[in-house]
Amino acid sequence: MKQLIVTLIVLFVQLMARAQDSTKHVTQTPTGLGAGNKIYVVLAVAVTILVGLILYVIRLDGKISKLEKQSS
Repeated sequence: MKQLIVTLIVLFVQLMARAQDSTKHVTQTPTGLGAGNKIYVVLAVAVTILVGLILYVIRLDGKISKLEKQSS
């Protein structure tokens, strides 16, 4: 319950911080990863790694379950 309350407080503070953004929709030239759409490459690599890890854990769980059934 405490964790839920802390999470809600953090989200509320974040919303309040964004509500007080004083920029007037100034168009800026993108810099960094957003300049050449490199952010999508980074996102694709991160998602690929995450999916790979999830599939590995699922496969490992199946093997462990199989070994547990054989040892019983």
